[in-house]
Amino acid sequence: MTETQAPPDTRRWWALALLSVAQFMLILDVTVVTIALPHIGPDLELSRATLTWVMSAYTLLFGGLMLVGGRAADLFGARKVVIAGLALFTVASLVAGLAVNGAMLVGGRVEQGIGAALLSPAALSIVSTTFQGDERNRALGVWASLGGAGFAVGVILGGVLTAGPGWPWVFYINLPVGLAVLAALPATIPARRGDGGRRIDLAGAAIATTATGAAIYGLINAGDHGWTAPWTLIPIAAAAVLYLAFAAIERAAESPLVNLGILTRRATTAGAVLMLVASGLLIAEFFLGSFYLQHQRGFSALATGLLFLPAAVGTIVGATTAGHAIAHLGGRTMAGAGLALAAAGAAVPALWLGTVSLVAGIGVAAAGLGATFVAATTTALARVEHHEAGVTSGIVNTFHELGAALGVAAISSIAAASLITTTAIGNGFTRGFGVAAMAALVAALVAVPVVPAGKPPAGMAAHAH
Repeated sequence: MTETQAPPDTRRWWALALLSVAQFMLILDVTVVTIALPHIGPDLELSRATLTWVMSAYTLLFGGLMLVGGRAADLFGARKVVIAGLALFTVASLVAGLAVNGAMLVGGRVEQGIGAALLSPAALSIVSTTFQGDERNRALGVWASLGGAGFAVGVILGGVLTAGPGWPWVFYINLPVGLAVLAALPATIPARRGDGGRRIDLAGAAIATTATGAAIYGLINAGDHGWTAPWTLIPIAAAAVLYLAFAAIERAAESPLVNLGILTRRATTAGAVLMLVASGLLIAEFFLGSFYLQHQRGFSALATGLLFLPAAVGTIVGATTAGHAIAHLGGRTMAGAGLALAAAGAAVPALWLGTVSLVAGIGVAAAGLGATFVAATTTALARVEHHEAGVTSGIVNTFHELGAALGVAAISSIAAASLITTTAIGNGFTRGFGVAAMAALVAALVAVPVVPAGKPPAGMAAHAH
């Protein structure tokens, strides 16, 4: 008598829908806040440094603890970790919306980042194990598309909420969504026991996150004190020391957070660095553009959100086009072309600063960076063994979030003078876009010899987040 396979769980598509809504909310919170920042600053009397942390705190904790979230899902069970992460994110959104000062707002963003770091990898683990065969490819395709969609909706929603009920609602909007998903999740996702054989490397996670935080602190201080001041150099030097300590801890750890051997592979390192650069450039340009359009040009939050719609569409178009073309062109060509296009786009507002040139330039840059996201993921995962695909994907996505945090910190210092005034001072903006253009051009030139040649294996799905 042959053993029959158990029928698939009929609740699996409902589970995918709920988890997709939760993941969509996490991605949306990267961009939705940028439109509100020019309004949050005056209302809470925040300095430029604090405004930068409002952006960077979320992406820093999201990226820095993402691998911890993955380990926790293995140890305690993915459903428990998803529920815990979503509950924390929802409560943190309430704290951020109720913020009466910078400390309370940044604290809420830190808690949001921790919740997101728990939720995202655990949710992806559930999707990966719930679906099989062609259904699994379809489910992962839905998951991958959330990145571009979240960016696009975040741009518009941030403008609508800030111009309407006010900036706290960019956080309050998470409450009904989070509570509804929390109520429905237990009935749609079956409980599974975790793997108690592995421990979480909390020491490694704490040191890596602290190192990145120190680097961001130094970059922010550069805008106020200069690039050679002790308040700039000491935190950056401390970050370097902490990164070395992290490497030593990971080598000695029984169950390391990151297998450093994976990072010695050329393809994985190249893909991770491409992701760091692309996400840093995209979020930094969006951050600059939001302040320019609202502070310098006098546009409302809603108008600013609508003006950035071409950038959102450009990201999706670039990623979609690259997803089809990379099988024929390969990651090296796609990365070089995408970054060169990003450099050309950023150069437009750097040379001719104005509303039309800025919107057009960022739209072009976004298309190039969307293609670079696909090149980064495909390069990193092209020839990874099946049992290492999860941790490699986690590394690449970690670099995605950390790139956003570092990009905002760096561009905030470069354009410091123009971010803290509503008078017509555009030098900081042109300088910021100029540095972004040069960074993209240098990255394009470096990508040609560094990114491995060749085309990805047939059937590999490229995705952007």
